[in-house]
Amino acid sequence: MHQPWPQTDDELIQSQVVLARDADIALAAAPWTPSSTPMIGGCFVAFARGLSGRGHPGDEAWAAAVAWRPGASPLRHGEPYRRSDDMLRRASASGPRRASDVADQAVVVEGVGASYTPGLLALRQGPILAAAVAALSLVPEVVLVDATGLDHPRRAGLAVQLGAVLGVPTVGVTHRPLLADGVLPLPVRGSVSPLYLGDRLVGCWVRTRTGARPVVAHAGWRTDADVAGSVVLLASTGAARTPVPLEEARRVAREARSSTTRSDGGHR
Repeated sequence: MHQPWPQTDDELIQSQVVLARDADIALAAAPWTPSSTPMIGGCFVAFARGLSGRGHPGDEAWAAAVAWRPGASPLRHGEPYRRSDDMLRRASASGPRRASDVADQAVVVEGVGASYTPGLLALRQGPILAAAVAALSLVPEVVLVDATGLDHPRRAGLAVQLGAVLGVPTVGVTHRPLLADGVLPLPVRGSVSPLYLGDRLVGCWVRTRTGARPVVAHAGWRTDADVAGSVVLLASTGAARTPVPLEEARRVAREARSSTTRSDGGHR
């Protein structure tokens, strides 16, 4: 595991330079490949409502992490399985509702240490996301992160750094590339096309749902672009664009935020 999260912009930039080299070494020495049904984690941060722009240090945030396994949401009559509200168990005293196909979930609430600066997302979200994943009772084999990986000015986006800190393989998932470039895939679920940063393959477009805009699967910690694309497809049902672990982590984080706001009379 890597050292604790940097505290300043300069510290993070220096850390990212070293991390890019370490990520290449880790991938060459111990590349991770998925089994047929890996336990896939997802994590997401929801911030207090009303924030605008890049936010500020100390902004309150709700980070959720979930663990989910492919096959928990099987196809019905050959059609993509559509996850619905009837899958959600009632909220408990300890947290938001939990879907019946989710193996584990956790929420962490705390203030973040920085505002958002492009290329330095780890300062704002890294520590709280790491805390949420670490709070899971079940350790995921790979974690999906709403962030870039090698597609980054220093080839060390948050997806890479989170995996290095936690010692868990990671894959980034975003709506668009940061710096990389590549043509869109065919408009059919399962279609994939490469994304390059210079001459380096750093991720791929993945069509998770037929007819919907593809997402970007970013190579992260101990994962390459091909594995990243495979994991994103494994984690998707075909009925939604967003992979299930990220979709659930986002819902759980937002429900936790809403329940906290209601319990405080809306004065957060």
